[in-house]
Amino acid sequence: MLDVALTNEIIAVLAILSLAVVLFVFEVVRVDVAALIVLVILGLSSMIPDYSGLIPTYQLFEGFSSNAVMSIIAVMIIGAGLDKTGVMGVMAAQILKRAGKTERSVTITLSASVAYISSFMQNIGAAALFLPVASRISRRTAIPLPRLLMPMGFCAILGGTMTMVGSSPLILLNDLIESANLHLPDHEIPMEPFDLFAVTPIGLALLATGILYFLIFGQKVLPVTEKKQLTTENLQYYRDVYGIDGRIFEVTVGPDSVMVDMLLGEVQARGRSGWILGIKTGNNTQIIPAQDTPIKEGSVLAIMGARDEVNSFAEENSLTVSPYLSDFADALNPTTAGIAEIVIPPDSNLIGKTISEADIRRRHGMRVLALYRVDKVIDDEISRLPLQAGDTLVVHSRWQDMIKVAKDKQFAVVTDFPKEEFRTHRLRNASIAFFLAIGLVLFSDLPLALALMVGALGMVVGGVLEIEEAYAAVSWQTVFLLACLIPLGLAMEQSGAAAWLAAHAVSFVDGFPVWVIQLFLAIITTVFSLVMSNVGATVLLVPLAIQIALAVGADPAIFALTVALATSNSFLIPTHQVNALIMGPAGYSVRDFMRAGIGMTGLFLVVMLIMLNVFYM
Repeated sequence: MLDVALTNEIIAVLAILSLAVVLFVFEVVRVDVAALIVLVILGLSSMIPDYSGLIPTYQLFEGFSSNAVMSIIAVMIIGAGLDKTGVMGVMAAQILKRAGKTERSVTITLSASVAYISSFMQNIGAAALFLPVASRISRRTAIPLPRLLMPMGFCAILGGTMTMVGSSPLILLNDLIESANLHLPDHEIPMEPFDLFAVTPIGLALLATGILYFLIFGQKVLPVTEKKQLTTENLQYYRDVYGIDGRIFEVTVGPDSVMVDMLLGEVQARGRSGWILGIKTGNNTQIIPAQDTPIKEGSVLAIMGARDEVNSFAEENSLTVSPYLSDFADALNPTTAGIAEIVIPPDSNLIGKTISEADIRRRHGMRVLALYRVDKVIDDEISRLPLQAGDTLVVHSRWQDMIKVAKDKQFAVVTDFPKEEFRTHRLRNASIAFFLAIGLVLFSDLPLALALMVGALGMVVGGVLEIEEAYAAVSWQTVFLLACLIPLGLAMEQSGAAAWLAAHAVSFVDGFPVWVIQLFLAIITTVFSLVMSNVGATVLLVPLAIQIALAVGADPAIFALTVALATSNSFLIPTHQVNALIMGPAGYSVRDFMRAGIGMTGLFLVVMLIMLNVFYM
């Protein structure tokens, strides 16, 4: 066993550690500011006369260039590049298509997806890539983002336990075992390294536990927020001023409907039914369809209008109203399409032309809903009305089409709208950069940060992102939080504080059954991983775990694996990279993590130990 004397350095480091915990738990200041305070205090210790400081000053800012921090910066840029091409929107649509729109089904599908990706790449990378996916799903389903990100983040961490390359501690484990074999007593059999899928049964059990935990207890442990649908237009404003109800409904044309084989223009000529904004027949989907578009049995129509009006129209024409958007969830949700006001400027060459002659629907992808002239709203027979300077057109359009309209001098767009322009033509470049980075991570000996930075650079060089957009994609709160805490981990190791804590903690369980010692070792590892890097906890505690196992007659490889797995039990406070990543976008507090994390921490320990003893003991 370790025998470490208590020194002034150890006392000082433990005091700083206690201060950090207090600042985190009671949220005296923001977490990144708390981490910066810790960093500064460590640095100021070098001012003590005849003392070089708790850590050398040249190591004080090494966290900012560390492999972990640079990896986070790289994956944020890679994720922003993929999102810029629209691929994240496609992924979100696929998840929604398979999962539906209930919080329960979306949580299962999203969490399982991120865990699968996390099992083959660093969990921070998987979480960063799925962050925009979760954000898009939240906007399209009205499920509050805080209720999606914590299950997703926790499952990204759990996914790292499914293979031996899923997390840094598991990657390190075989090297530590090989090193320990050199110092084993002669009568001890050398430990065998673990193969790639050795931990898969344990990881799958932990993942299933995590998903079930949020399904059963999610309503109690997740932040309670009001469900607010994100909209880019004030629907009440359009109802009051123009009499336009901006809600959209999906209806399916039944076999007995009189609309079968009619043209869209014929249907709309029969009377006011709301505005038909989209038609899907088979695999063919049209947004703002032409008047000569045929309607077939089984066609799905997207109709904008008042609920009573749409229901009445559906009943008269044998249509089935869907309870929510499905086929048009991606194309017509408020983040991709909506209502806007457009003024005809005095120098527009559209003056004197009718809306029909200008062919606004086909040329510009806009459905004109109403026209406002002087003090009068015109919403009937407007297609034949010659346009005048100052006319305000109320239109429905996809925002990607509105971007082009805003650049056209024939129109003056009044309404503010999302101006994100997806660079779908750069999808191939983005895919090459992404898969090149993943290939280097999995099949080369390059440091993780360098391999991922190749992908980040590819996003910029390939024209997927401008360099300013790459800088903007980085969450600097996350960078400062982690970079400022890394020196605290170094101080704990170099001062002997970590070894002193470990040695005295283990002394309390001397003489207990093997499984109790294994449990206590897992608890100690969990505590260490919360206040220092999981890599540091692994390097410190794996040799100690092997010595404990030899002393009590247990399998040293399994005790070492216990430590490597328990470093992923980081749910109580946002010191894990994944938790730090999701904290800002979701607006979580430290208390939110503690409320949800305490149950997950206990379940992780129980399930991990049961699986270890069932499969390996």
